[in-house]
Amino acid sequence: MQFLNLIFALSVCTVTFSLHLGANERPNIILIIADDLAWDDSVPYGHPTIRTPNLTRMAATGMRFDRAFLTISSCSASRSSLITCKYPHRTDAEQLHWPLPENQVTFVELLKDAGYWTAAAGKWHLGNQVKNRFDRIWEVDTSGFQLPSGRAGESGEFKETAIGDAKSGCADWLTALNARPKDQPFFLWLAALDPHRPYDEGILEKPHGANDVRLPPYVPDTPEVRKDMALYYDEATRLDRFVGDVMEGVRDQGIAQNTLILFISDNGRPFPRDKTTLYDSGIRTPMFAVWKDTIAPQSVCKELVSSIDLGAGFLELAGVKQPSSMDGKSFAPLLKNPGKSIRNYCFAEKHWHDYEDHSRAVRSHRYKYILNDYNDLPMTPPADAVRGPVFQAMLKLHQAGKLKAQQQQCLTLPRPREELYELVSDPHELNNLAHHDAYQTVLKKHRDILQSWRLATNDTIPAMRTPDEFDRQTGGVTPARIRPRPSKAQMKKTVLKE
Repeated sequence: MQFLNLIFALSVCTVTFSLHLGANERPNIILIIADDLAWDDSVPYGHPTIRTPNLTRMAATGMRFDRAFLTISSCSASRSSLITCKYPHRTDAEQLHWPLPENQVTFVELLKDAGYWTAAAGKWHLGNQVKNRFDRIWEVDTSGFQLPSGRAGESGEFKETAIGDAKSGCADWLTALNARPKDQPFFLWLAALDPHRPYDEGILEKPHGANDVRLPPYVPDTPEVRKDMALYYDEATRLDRFVGDVMEGVRDQGIAQNTLILFISDNGRPFPRDKTTLYDSGIRTPMFAVWKDTIAPQSVCKELVSSIDLGAGFLELAGVKQPSSMDGKSFAPLLKNPGKSIRNYCFAEKHWHDYEDHSRAVRSHRYKYILNDYNDLPMTPPADAVRGPVFQAMLKLHQAGKLKAQQQQCLTLPRPREELYELVSDPHELNNLAHHDAYQTVLKKHRDILQSWRLATNDTIPAMRTPDEFDRQTGGVTPARIRPRPSKAQMKKTVLKE
């Protein structure tokens, strides 16, 4: 066991860092969370046509992180992990829509106890038990990302009640910023609904067109696919506008020199083989940090960062001791020294998200190892993506024998038990090297690292599987769907009774 602990310690090695700030100099912190924005769908990460001028401004005036990763590619579970600085399986909120239990400690309440004013605006998706960790919350309604309950949800169509910019989830961001007390530091959790499905046409004066779309090789190139992707781009551009509003609000209030603004996404784009997967298209996140006169303009960090490292970094910047129960390692040293390594590996999980699944991954600078515990199940996308035009086009092409081999991963059974990818030459993770003789040493190393992490974090396979709430071909509702969705503790007494 000492050997396993040593491996785990080395894999998440950390450094000590301090800005030596006084009590009155503690920085304000603004965390902006996109909803389903892929890591490379912005200009700073090389996209040639999508319009993201304010993310471009963040990269120009601050730092871009090239190897930032989420612990899970699932909306609520990703947020629960982020706010607790814990791996999903340690939050008791690892499945979609499971509320974060009251007994979980978040970095927000620690900031609050240390004198920060804390507020959230936009998408919540954390349940009711931890709302008291914030001084104020401006919460959008759930109609933009959850189907109605009962018979109303059987059509598979969202019944949105918001209109106009309110659909973005960002309309109250400036309200929250302007409501801050002027005599104390503040933390803002600003969470968008963009670019989560469903999509509307006409939200931009100049919408993206089919020729603006850049498709990954694992989805088919058809008119309906390009149209759907272009609408997703439109929502990314709308989100970008609100990011600019926050940056300008901070500047206009004269607090840019003492305010860290950090931008990430909660998971990958809501398309097949992206969101919910453990590929980089699912767990790699865009990440920008701006802090005038502290972070060097146009700086780039190529070191590994996990989303659980963010809260740990916020605590360090605020001069608050991190509880030993938290898994994250402070990212704060990178703000001054982007070349300083804080970890050698990032770990990620896949759990139930509309459909049952259970997988784990470890990501190093060059390689990705994935272990599929339920490889008898297909890699079905989220239900809203199943109902969407891209997956339905894939099904039609597959039935006609016209779907390319690299586009069939969501339909292939059985899935490989193990996957290994060399990410420099294969960034889309299409060539599984797990059975190649030349990579057996690499495979064993990453397999052992993942196993050591699972032992160290008490990660186990559930005794019972969770029923699918939607049909895997049509996305239609099954009898297993209950709203509000029971918590993990409640489900253990009923659906998951052991």
